[in-house]
Amino acid sequence: MIHLIERYITGVPLWAERTIVAVIAALVGAFVALAVHTVLYRVSARIARASKSRADDILINRLARPTRWSFVALGVILAARETPALAAAWDKVAGFVMPVLIGWIALAILRTFVETMYLRYDISVEDNRNARRRRTRLGIISRIISFGIVFLTISLMLLSIPGVAKIGVTLMASAGLAALAVGAAAQPALKALIAGLQMALTEPISIDDVVVIDGEWGRIEDIRTTYVVVRVWDDRRLVVPTTRFLEDTFQNWTKSTAQLLGTVMIYLDPAAEIGPIREEYTRQITTHRLWDKRAQILQVTDHDADAMEVRLLMSAKDGPTLFDLRCEIREGMIDWIRRHQPEALVRRRMLPVSPVELAAGPSMADAIAVTKGNGATMTH
Repeated sequence: MIHLIERYITGVPLWAERTIVAVIAALVGAFVALAVHTVLYRVSARIARASKSRADDILINRLARPTRWSFVALGVILAARETPALAAAWDKVAGFVMPVLIGWIALAILRTFVETMYLRYDISVEDNRNARRRRTRLGIISRIISFGIVFLTISLMLLSIPGVAKIGVTLMASAGLAALAVGAAAQPALKALIAGLQMALTEPISIDDVVVIDGEWGRIEDIRTTYVVVRVWDDRRLVVPTTRFLEDTFQNWTKSTAQLLGTVMIYLDPAAEIGPIREEYTRQITTHRLWDKRAQILQVTDHDADAMEVRLLMSAKDGPTLFDLRCEIREGMIDWIRRHQPEALVRRRMLPVSPVELAAGPSMADAIAVTKGNGATMTH
């Protein structure tokens, strides 16, 4: 094919002839490679759609673009074996192109694996603690591996530049202060990377955990190597450094299980009858749709001259459900007490006192007389 191309471009300068031959050979090789890739991709996609698993569909979609460009590079390489001018040009760019393609394919395979595992560990079920833990670990480790792949790809690209190796040797020869400066500058990034790895191993939090941090109640929405996104109950997002969850104290309501206990405090008159109120609370909680049937009890936890404190203990399957259950039970119990035992509500009592009659005594009469006398004297 090369001789056929050269036959049609006779009469041009040698450098132009070599350039034209190299360009045409590269285009032909890329076109053939794209045709082969298109056929293979369609066949693979049809086979993937015929299977019941979604993993192969994800793999085909993820690998479509990197493999397409890899086939193009393969076509150019095959054409360069027959074209010296194209081979010389390819040798100059191969050190940049091949690491990029290999890194791209590695990232696609990694993301395919992560997405497949996400399908396996479904967090939409009621008992999703194990699935959330595995998703969190997968997410953090995959980001660390992705960082390593990108770092290695860039390093291979830089090593293809002849001057970079010489610069590296020079820096290593005088690595005293330079290494110290680079280490100091990279300390925050390395600390964040190590914190992300520690987060994946120790698992203080997981995706969709319910936490309380800085007085804000929310769910863990995303975990990165350097920060964590907490979705607050009013749809605000808190961006918290990863190290906060490793070094500071915070509340994790779903660390071991999503089930929680909650209380409702009601303050009643000291003379209120507890028996009927306890029976009504038992009736309301046992028939409530949000109660998970684990715990329910009514206790008088405090008492003073003005009121007694009654604690209603209840349980629910998770934090949001418990919040709704507490609100509805509080509303229902106060309404029942208001209608059936209004005297049990706390009141401030004021005892009526009859008017006090004050009689002027001798000492008061003398004081009034002295005051009048002084006033008369001042008038004169």
